[in-house]
Amino acid sequence: MQLYYASASPFARKVMVTLHETGQLDDVELLTATGTPLDATDMPTAHNPLGKLPALTRPDGPAIYDSRVICRYLDARADSGLYPDRTLWETLTLEATADGIMDAAVLMVYEGRCRPENLQSADWVNGQWDKISRALDAITTRWMSHLAGPLDMSHIAIGSALGYLDFRHDDRNWRKGRDALDDWFASFAERPAMKATRPVAV
Repeated sequence: MQLYYASASPFARKVMVTLHETGQLDDVELLTATGTPLDATDMPTAHNPLGKLPALTRPDGPAIYDSRVICRYLDARADSGLYPDRTLWETLTLEATADGIMDAAVLMVYEGRCRPENLQSADWVNGQWDKISRALDAITTRWMSHLAGPLDMSHIAIGSALGYLDFRHDDRNWRKGRDALDDWFASFAERPAMKATRPVAV
């Protein structure tokens, strides 16, 4: 298999953490790719026509993409139980929440990088952060008991999302007023898989 990824991408990190946690890293050739919505020249568009990362080629079918699809595939391939039947809907909802956080956080970065300065909207950026803030509050008030349970994909997704907030939006101080989530992430970030996949600025 080949994984097209970028170290700075939180979606790619989610897949990389999954590879580490399920013992499949050695089964994958890692291929770096870079791009933006305005320039997909160096992106694996032959494998993902959307021009987004990550994308995974595999020997038993066409390439697959979207981190949720890839992680579900890797989980099934390793029979690792990251999508447990008993809490499947909770796990999927938390994974979707984490992906929404990552989507909004990446869009905030793109606003500064891809849009001319005179066209950038602080209100739009703050609107993206409002989505993130509401999601973090929901995790803190509704989902901490789930995060205290056995490792599943929601833990990996939330950990990747919070890591990206530290990486790109540390000035927003997502930890303020969310001590329980801060404590959880401090512990989760010490996992070998998280340490091995820390993003690198490009």
